[in-house]
Amino acid sequence: MNTRRLGGHGLFAEYRFMAVLSLLMAFASISTDLYLPAMPAMARELHIAPGLAAMTVSMYLVGFSLGQLMWGPLSDRFGRRAPLMVGLVVFAMGSAGCALAGSAVTIVGWRAVQAIGACASVVIARAMVRDRFEGTRGAQVMSTLMTIMALAPLLGPVIGSAVLGWGGSWRLIFAILVVTGLATVVAVWTLPETLPPSRRALGNIGSAFKAYGMLLRQRQLLAFAGALSFFFAATFAYIAASPFVYIAYFKLSPATYALIFSGGIVGMIAANIVNRRLVGAWGPEKLLRGGSMGAVAAIVVMVLTHALHVESPWAVLIPAIAFVGTTGFIVANAVTAALAAYARSTGAASALLGALQYGGGIVGAASVGVFADGTPGPMMDVMLVAAAGCALCAFMAHRGASSARVAECIDYQPQRR
Repeated sequence: MNTRRLGGHGLFAEYRFMAVLSLLMAFASISTDLYLPAMPAMARELHIAPGLAAMTVSMYLVGFSLGQLMWGPLSDRFGRRAPLMVGLVVFAMGSAGCALAGSAVTIVGWRAVQAIGACASVVIARAMVRDRFEGTRGAQVMSTLMTIMALAPLLGPVIGSAVLGWGGSWRLIFAILVVTGLATVVAVWTLPETLPPSRRALGNIGSAFKAYGMLLRQRQLLAFAGALSFFFAATFAYIAASPFVYIAYFKLSPATYALIFSGGIVGMIAANIVNRRLVGAWGPEKLLRGGSMGAVAAIVVMVLTHALHVESPWAVLIPAIAFVGTTGFIVANAVTAALAAYARSTGAASALLGALQYGGGIVGAASVGVFADGTPGPMMDVMLVAAAGCALCAFMAHRGASSARVAECIDYQPQRR
């Protein structure tokens, strides 16, 4: 195993590091999934129309996508821990603002603040993995973290529902997020810094942001980012349209829909476990290409059954579970391969990947709304186009790969110690 020394003692330090990073990676989900069951109650109390209540999710995605562009260069310049703790404090402030909000405009604004803080946890956590682990080991660790963070969408709604069921207010859910954010600040403070001063970006913070200019000229990095962005466009198209498809179109109950949604997440966890076992022999890029082709194949099956007028929820559900499962082969490997190739600006590269990733999600979710016609067809069409784009980018990254470039960047870090 090729790792960079982190500090601490043995397995305890290793497990503590992984536990904190798992929590950080889960912030993207817990910040939204925990309060989803409380949205109707929140809308009633604040006299918010359902469409405006949904804006609390959309604004969160916008803030989460754009905020990453700030935290990446900051972590390259000032190290990982300090910007991460600042981001977590901002998250706690945003959560407190949501808990105390008295109007629709106020809570939408505080959700944006909450997202800007939360995204620091994800983008910097990925950079910390790259700081410590290289190559195949990095892909294995990322798969492990992806497996753990996949539990958040399963547990979030359950916890949120339990809080409401025990007689708690929707405001209590945001109070719980405040405590979670502050507790995570303490956990991060106990970790050693993974980016020592000798390996940080030089110059002022303005020059740190110029790293994006260099990254945007790297075709291979953009190809990996494109694969992530297109895949998340397909994923959020499914997430946004699936309640209508299963509940309104196929007339399933909300409880059945929740069970169906969980099935896809279980498939994703299983795929991450398989990916962790295979990546050592096959490498992240090969598994990324295979996963992207699997995503296309799953959606093609879905489209064909719809074209043949197979009016059964199983005709959508089975290929959808297969599609969601490919997350385990696409996200971790795309991120690992991209960061391995551009180690000079790991934080900025991680931020750019994250911004484009969630930006694709926004486009995918909006597209199914624009083309909605009362049938599952628009969802399937958007998913197919986006999955094809993911596969195309995955193969473009392979064609643009340069072993010498990857080796040069990996060797660069130790030389600066």
